Amino acid sequence: MGYKAKFRVWRGEGGDGRLEDFTVEVNEGEVVLDVLHRLQATQTPDLAVRWNCKAGKCGSCSMEINGKPRLGCMTRMSTFTEDETVTVTPLRTFPVIKDLVTDVSFNYQKAREVPSFTPPAGVKPGEYRMKQVDVERSQEFRKCIECFLCNNVCHVIRDHEENKPNFSGPRFLMRIAELDMHPYDVADRKQAAQDQHGLGYCNITKCCTEVCPEHIKITDNALIPLKERVVDRRYDPLVWLGDKIFRRRSEKTS
Repeated sequence: MGYKAKFRVWRGEGGDGRLEDFTVEVNEGEVVLDVLHRLQATQTPDLAVRWNCKAGKCGSCSMEINGKPRLGCMTRMSTFTEDETVTVTPLRTFPVIKDLVTDVSFNYQKAREVPSFTPPAGVKPGEYRMKQVDVERSQEFRKCIECFLCNNVCHVIRDHEENKPNFSGPRFLMRIAELDMHPYDVADRKQAAQDQHGLGYCNITKCCTEVCPEHIKITDNALIPLKERVVDRRYDPLVWLGDKIFRRRSEKTS
């Protein structure tokens, strides 16, 4: 049984915009993205909405619904009461291109700054042998669909513009943690995480974990362990001494 819902949608380009009110039909089982598509088809054909798979796996339809960052294709209309106004706005942290579409190129720039998987010299693909516990440890992080909701809610990116050039955000700090946990990755991820990617700015508020549609425990399983490894490297005297000896030996044999 359908009903008429009240929608309030952000319309505008760049920094200029406004909220517009609509009354639109909603059918049983629909999600917010379905209703936005109906608005495009019936009332506002020029409404800009980014989407792709409509299955919660591409991360394209990230938006803020009633003030909470969500995926439009995974937010069911049954979440709201029939007399509730559903307010849909673009991601607050990133510049608006048009309507609900934001410029998320910041994230792609940060992705390029993270060195890729770096295996030991002489080990060929197909020769890696990993324990199951090492596979399971980082498998969770591979579920990331790069919706960038975690970076959107991170206060360092959202509220401190001056820190953005030196901070990669939870999405890519998680990527660094994943690589650092890989037994065959030999790059110095700990030093880079602290000095180049701004790990020290993160104060583990867990807001990134709360909005993750894949339910990845970003803070507990990636950011905190990475912080612990950095602290061990910098302040544990035994780890510091062992690292220094190991580096000297490596320099002599190289």
